[in-house]
Amino acid sequence: MPNMSLVKNPMPEQDPKVRARNFEEVTLGYTEEMAINEAQRCLNCKHMPCVAGCPVNVQIPKFISLIAQGKFADACAAIKETSALPAVCGRVCPQETQCECKCVRGIKGEPVAIGRLERFAADWAREHDAEEIVKPESNGIKVAIIGAGPAGLTCAGDLAKLGYDVTIFEAFHKAGGVLVYGIPEFRLPKVIVQKEVENLEKMGVKIMTNMVIGKVLSIDELFNDYGFKAVFVGSGAGLPSFMGIEGEGLVGVYSANEFLTRINLMKAYLDEYDTPIRKGKSVAVVGGGNVAMDAARSAMRLGAEHVYIIYRRSEAELPARAEEVHHAKEEGIEFLLLNNPTKILGDENGNVRAIECIKMELGEPDASGRRRPVAIEGSNYEVPVDTVIMSIGTSPNPLIRSTTEGLEANKWGCLVADDKAATTKEGVYAGGDAVTGAATVILAMGAGKTAAESMHEYLQEKFGNK
Repeated sequence: MPNMSLVKNPMPEQDPKVRARNFEEVTLGYTEEMAINEAQRCLNCKHMPCVAGCPVNVQIPKFISLIAQGKFADACAAIKETSALPAVCGRVCPQETQCECKCVRGIKGEPVAIGRLERFAADWAREHDAEEIVKPESNGIKVAIIGAGPAGLTCAGDLAKLGYDVTIFEAFHKAGGVLVYGIPEFRLPKVIVQKEVENLEKMGVKIMTNMVIGKVLSIDELFNDYGFKAVFVGSGAGLPSFMGIEGEGLVGVYSANEFLTRINLMKAYLDEYDTPIRKGKSVAVVGGGNVAMDAARSAMRLGAEHVYIIYRRSEAELPARAEEVHHAKEEGIEFLLLNNPTKILGDENGNVRAIECIKMELGEPDASGRRRPVAIEGSNYEVPVDTVIMSIGTSPNPLIRSTTEGLEANKWGCLVADDKAATTKEGVYAGGDAVTGAATVILAMGAGKTAAESMHEYLQEKFGNK
């Protein structure tokens, strides 16, 4: 019988005062009873508008219907028909602006909790060892994937299913990309990412870590010396941006990338790891996106007494997910909105002692359609801090494009690729943040799927009958 409640089943989560001092997952997940009850809110619309909102075209009514029937393993299998990382997407995808915003139930109430149900199905299958992994028969054609992040893992999985001999080359010592170095444990437990990587290996995908393509090997060498017939570049956008203001060279100034990598990949939050990191007592995070929220909430968990988000626009323009902002506020993060840093001030030993800000007001809309922040003259003031974390964006590392002849990039340093992910060099495809600049996990996954389809078409045409 349909559940016509106008509100979602609430997600159980840790108490804010408790979780603000630990790195355990904030949200605890649905029970079987909660999941079935929430699944019964789905109307199984014939036109399935929610599917159109999903970048990887998960058949949402199908898997939700299976949950409603208590067929949890089948629900996970239905998701995995098109999505390689359901446990990840169920946690970090912005469903509120994608599938859920298309949900018919959202017209007169809250939409169906699609993301929470996706997470439930994936977690249930993992916890009950109910995932069936089949290694396809090889077609003997070798393909290389550069980068083991969401785009690369998705592309590798789709190509492995088609029988290709897939090798992933990852620069770090662990596969997962932003899923392991960027997103904190309290939002995405790393055991989940590791399980997804292991599933790919069971399908025959080889993963080579500590392989910096452009240094250890070039793309041309992959083609000419190692027999790869196509290459996908999913190397992400890991080069941090800074404001160029005075004091960014002081001790205690981090990029969000470095700060989060030390915490997440290098386990600086665990006492048994000897990873250097400043555990500031008063921390300023400059920026308003999801990465800024992750950095701020991580700083709080490392023991900070005050953590400030400094953002030059108002709360309405914050690019972070509403859920992340809500959780940050609950945990005691202080928001200094309509403020912009002008300089970072140091003490006699070269350490950060304060950040100077100027107050802003919103003027006319700029090219992005958002109202342009305008400084209020004479409103400068200081915020005493001992750590500053810059989270104002990233761009792709230039190493791959600078060592590969014929691979073009745009003025922002992003690789040029067409709508089928083909670059300007034959046999080389690219997608995710390496092409778009920093974006979401699910969009990177969608790019990986598109690339896999295009590479399959290219490889079959060129080598399929040989």
